[in-house]
Amino acid sequence: MTTENIPWLVAHRGDMREYPENSWPALQAAVEAGACWLEFDIQMCADGTFVLLHDADFRRTGEDTRSVFNLDAADCRDISVHQADKFGDRFKPAVTPLLDEVLTWLSEQTNVRAMVEIKTESLDHFGRENVISTLLETLHGHYDRCVLISFDDTALHLVSHTDPLQIGWVLHRYNDAQRKRAEQLNPDYLICNQKKIPSDEPLWSGTWQWMLYDILDPQQALGWAQRGIRLIETGDITRLIKHPLLARNACRHDV
Repeated sequence: MTTENIPWLVAHRGDMREYPENSWPALQAAVEAGACWLEFDIQMCADGTFVLLHDADFRRTGEDTRSVFNLDAADCRDISVHQADKFGDRFKPAVTPLLDEVLTWLSEQTNVRAMVEIKTESLDHFGRENVISTLLETLHGHYDRCVLISFDDTALHLVSHTDPLQIGWVLHRYNDAQRKRAEQLNPDYLICNQKKIPSDEPLWSGTWQWMLYDILDPQQALGWAQRGIRLIETGDITRLIKHPLLARNACRHDV
């Protein structure tokens, strides 16, 4: 098997198996493990700041029922996202990461890039044009390290028509209607849950690269690579990247 058939691993919300998702410990652990790619979710706060958060509130990760849309950056930073239901108080306190701080940190990591997912809840609440415009200002100067991804292809059209920032569209389904929309958008990356792709159908061809999620088995990751998948998103980055073949595409080779 050549290196061309070995996929790059993407750390889903950081190392979300061993650490609270979208947290500083999860991001840092993924890079320490050798990940060349991170993926994390962002929501927009009331003051236009972006924080790393999957849900529209902190109920699940921070035991706080308040909506992120009613909080400013300082309020969010006061919430510990240590994900007590999964980890107890092991990681308490875990400060909610701000996107601009993560981007600064990312710029200091050798060869590490990030898939930055803007959540549809923020787009719906604040409006696509407002969110995308504000987000592009935040990402400015970091385009070489980031790919903006979303389930909302309409929002991504706003980016592709105005900026050189790379984009990735997360598919809702794997069908002809979605394929036509993909061809119209022509993103840099197409992203899909691996369970949605029929085993007997070829991958859609295009100028894009494919990323599949969420894969926890190294042999499955390598099998998809034989079908042309270049990036594999996993919630268990530390374990998978230790596989002898997958480790060839690690950004650290001393682990």
